[in-house]
Amino acid sequence: MKKISLLVVLFYSIASFSQDITGEWYGKISVTGSELRLSFTISKNENNYSGTMSVPQQNANGIPLSSVTFQDNLLKITFDAAGFSYTGKLNAETVFEGTFSQNGQNFPLNLSREKMEETKLNRPQEPKGKFDYGIEEVTFENKKDKITLAGTLTYPQNNKPYPVVVLISGSGPQDRNSEIFGHKSFWVIADYLTKNGIGVLRFDDRGVSKSQGDRSLATSYDFATDVEAAVTFLKTKSGVDSKKIGLIGHSEGGMIAPIVASKDKTIDFIILLAGPGIPCMELLLDQAYQIGKVAGMTEEQLSETRKINQSIYTIVKSDADDETVKKELVTILEKTTNENSQLEQLSESDKKQMIAQQIEQLSSPWYRSFMKFNPSLYLEKVKCPVLALNGEKDLQVPSKANTEGIKNSLSKGGNKKVTLKVYPNLNHLFQECETGAVEEYGTIEQTFSPTVLTDIKDWILLQTK
Repeated sequence: MKKISLLVVLFYSIASFSQDITGEWYGKISVTGSELRLSFTISKNENNYSGTMSVPQQNANGIPLSSVTFQDNLLKITFDAAGFSYTGKLNAETVFEGTFSQNGQNFPLNLSREKMEETKLNRPQEPKGKFDYGIEEVTFENKKDKITLAGTLTYPQNNKPYPVVVLISGSGPQDRNSEIFGHKSFWVIADYLTKNGIGVLRFDDRGVSKSQGDRSLATSYDFATDVEAAVTFLKTKSGVDSKKIGLIGHSEGGMIAPIVASKDKTIDFIILLAGPGIPCMELLLDQAYQIGKVAGMTEEQLSETRKINQSIYTIVKSDADDETVKKELVTILEKTTNENSQLEQLSESDKKQMIAQQIEQLSSPWYRSFMKFNPSLYLEKVKCPVLALNGEKDLQVPSKANTEGIKNSLSKGGNKKVTLKVYPNLNHLFQECETGAVEEYGTIEQTFSPTVLTDIKDWILLQTK
């Protein structure tokens, strides 16, 4: 999550002055059948308020809010990086009754002092008990960017040189377990592979948990240097077979793995889990279409949305300077916002705030770099064995176009050591699912398909025998 400087301006009235709202507030919103628990910690310094937010199910804790104001019993909270705001009125029962808004969508949200009981999520695949393999907490340095990264190395204890893989996470700030909605997919993968004789290094993304670095200016190319640093570190570790080091990348990690392997010919193999195979602008257009279709949008709505997105992405993808891009985005976003009947209930100030939040995201270094990225430029240069796996119901990296893109790019580069497989009824996280919608992820008990785990293990052992 980006570091946000707090800008807090409060004007006190007699009515609000007597109320002490500092401390913890708890609530939950319902999103397509799933409940998302939120908590806010509000602090006060003289006449100014500030605060942090936590979303336990997404392993996001203590995130600084952009602003907190309280006047006439009305609480207003904003968090620009995620594009959300909250407005709630304090009632006689000391409960804020209000609305959580994010990118034009509104959800009822009441905040109270009463801490909600945490719903125990059943995650049967989460590793438990004693482990019959070695576990080492490690740190290594990205000398290029002068940052230290922290992770966990699990390794077989058979006194033989062992093959090892580096796990590369998808977009957004991820810890070493790649945890989301209580699912710790990278831990599940690491546990399974290590039990089968394959070492695994998983690490916190830069700027996350115990890893150093500022994510706000980083792009996929910067994250690739973190992976390079991980590979360099593994080559120094006793017990590692330095000729059998591979990469496993999920989603954006499936972009980063080819970047690294295209330059480092010592990489023995790579595995792409839902990795992009088409230019990222096309990928996002296709992603929006697939998600919208499952959500029930009509073809007319989908077509109109595609036109708008294409116009926006074309601006973001251009070589224009940031200031020019922001000005052009203001013009198109103001037009589309004013023409959107679903946003009529928003005030002009809320619309401006929403547009500002969207522009901040769209004009960020990562987003602009991502929009220009073409996976084929790196896939064509990959000469090591490649295993590319996708879920048929993946709406974020749709399987058909991306699998074909990966296949064509590797073939163009002359790489014949390629295995591709698409699994029916699996989503972007490789869970067995019904629709593939993002909202399903947290409701599914399975963290990662056992069938896919077995296929990954068998393929790695075949490559490294």
